[in-house]
Amino acid sequence: MAATTQSSFNAIRNDILQRRFKPVYLFMGEESYFIDVLTDLLSDTVLTETEKDFNMLTFYGVDADVNLIIASARRFPMMAKYQLVIVKEAQNLDKFELLDLYAKNPMPSTILVINYKHGSIDKRKAVVKSILKIGEVFESKKLYENQIPTFIQSWLKEKEIGIDEKSAQMLTDFVGNDISKLIPQLQKLEVSLPEGQRRITSELIEKNVGISKDYNNFELQKAIITKNVVAANRIVDYFDKNPKENPMMATIAILFNYFSNLLECFWLPNKDEQSVMNALNMRSAFFVRDYMIGLKNYSAQKVMQIISDLRTFDARSKGVDNISASQGYLLRELIYRIMH
Repeated sequence: MAATTQSSFNAIRNDILQRRFKPVYLFMGEESYFIDVLTDLLSDTVLTETEKDFNMLTFYGVDADVNLIIASARRFPMMAKYQLVIVKEAQNLDKFELLDLYAKNPMPSTILVINYKHGSIDKRKAVVKSILKIGEVFESKKLYENQIPTFIQSWLKEKEIGIDEKSAQMLTDFVGNDISKLIPQLQKLEVSLPEGQRRITSELIEKNVGISKDYNNFELQKAIITKNVVAANRIVDYFDKNPKENPMMATIAILFNYFSNLLECFWLPNKDEQSVMNALNMRSAFFVRDYMIGLKNYSAQKVMQIISDLRTFDARSKGVDNISASQGYLLRELIYRIMH
């Protein structure tokens, strides 16, 4: 099975920390966060602060000359074991493919780091094949939303901070899979922890991020799954009064993801917790319980109808076949149709 972005990132990060360096690194992809972290880690690890003065060079693709980059990479370090050459925004570098000339015969005392953001290079290209033979090629893909809670827990664990599954899901529902927006929220929570406390709670999130611990998409989905009509209506009323903080499109996306996964569960030969976990590629049993309850409370036919309704109301929330109904009215009608 192909390695995930997170597992590949962890493996490269561990090698760097153990000072098992490669002569050339190509970090590319849509998710800038992992590219920046690995580049910063190499910048912090390869050279001492004194060594950086003579042995660290940074180029920017938009105004760099590829021949100068190659010539610089072929220099010998001064009073150090390595020299570090970093090429940022390499997607803007003219004649990028010429780096293949260097990758075929790299200097063992140079560590060349190439950052190629907002896209990836075809791995069939000669330059990528050459780097793969002697260095490291890392494709930084956007994480799926169902991978974000695990990322949150992992990021906090490194700082010896705990977080429960509900709180991690609250943050995921609020931010989505945009890590550039997620990290500042996690940093805000880190500095907001009371002295002596090393665990993030839903109360702390409510106070510092602005997500209600009782009125959010996580709690709405839970109310729908358990068919708690009173709780669902209470949350919908809150959403109606706070539409900017609770956009209908975000709610529909979360519910669509749940019911699409639930529909998949109906076709499983075995519908036990482990089978559901495997089918949905889940790492935590915490969320599997939602699907076990959903299998009892909803039929496959009803779920197919719900998915159809979600598509219809998503279109109506964007103005299709809807002249005057407010978001709150549409959401209230949608939730009624789902639960009855």
